[in-house]
Amino acid sequence: MSNTIKKVAVFTSGGDSPGMNAAIRSVVRTCAFYKIECVGIYRGYEGMIEGDFKPLTARSVKDIINKGGTFLKSARSDEFRTKEGRKKAYDALVAENVDALVVIGGDGSFTGALIFNEEFGFPVMGIPGTIDNDIYGTSHTLGYDTALNTVVDCVDKIRDTASSHNRLFFVEVMGRDAGHIALNVGVGAGAEEILIPEEDLGLDRLLESLRRSKQSGKSSSIVIVAEGDKTGKNVFELKDYVEENMEEYEVRVSVLGHMQRGGSPSCFDRVLASRMGVKAVESLLEGKSNYMVGLLKDEIVLTPLEQAVKGKSEIDHELIRVSDIMTT
Repeated sequence: MSNTIKKVAVFTSGGDSPGMNAAIRSVVRTCAFYKIECVGIYRGYEGMIEGDFKPLTARSVKDIINKGGTFLKSARSDEFRTKEGRKKAYDALVAENVDALVVIGGDGSFTGALIFNEEFGFPVMGIPGTIDNDIYGTSHTLGYDTALNTVVDCVDKIRDTASSHNRLFFVEVMGRDAGHIALNVGVGAGAEEILIPEEDLGLDRLLESLRRSKQSGKSSSIVIVAEGDKTGKNVFELKDYVEENMEEYEVRVSVLGHMQRGGSPSCFDRVLASRMGVKAVESLLEGKSNYMVGLLKDEIVLTPLEQAVKGKSEIDHELIRVSDIMTT
């Protein structure tokens, strides 16, 4: 292990996700294990610019592994987008004697870290924290598994009322650019149709699918819609279109929104966060920088930050095939 790094700073940036607190805890306790200092930066890059730092010890992060959100808070920073803002952040880190950064967030946060490293040569390591699972270089991002379980639970409850009233429900889930949540939830909750950005179903095929469901004897249906799906302009347009063309259906819409981000992280996300935090700190101590820690084939691996930012996460086409069979 390298002895050049004496103090590591950790912060969360972008949208919160379950497991971020567990990752912070892992980073802090790994630093304690290797007898190096750790500080937390409040409110992401904005707090970095303002020097909003707090020393963290192993005891500082007790009782947070089970909590959703991020106790270090998160905030957008327009100032960090400027070179002057990044220089302020660098000066604040130097004044605090910080030697390396661990950023927990998504591709926007990683882009900021990349630019910061290019300009100042500051060692950075990324941990992917986003429920969308849309980052290249990892099969699972922190919070994704928890979000899936949260959404499946919601859909199960919606199905109860759909069945009671012979209704068709469009359930919109997060996923502006990627349909991972929608696809997995759709299969897991037994949805009659799944609409995702990667697969343009088309309005005619949607109607055909719903008619088949009706003819097969189904009195109610659930359609999972990723917010980035292009079948209609939005989920409410889909509702109107189906009502106009299938009068036999009473149609309702449920937009799950930010409840998908909240809640206590699943065991999977807690374990993943713990593994990623250890790998991030140990990699910095080994002299590595500009990498993202990820999970591939159940192994913790490193992917260059630039690849993580520029690469595209692929939808599981085998699961699409499974969903087609399951909706028969």
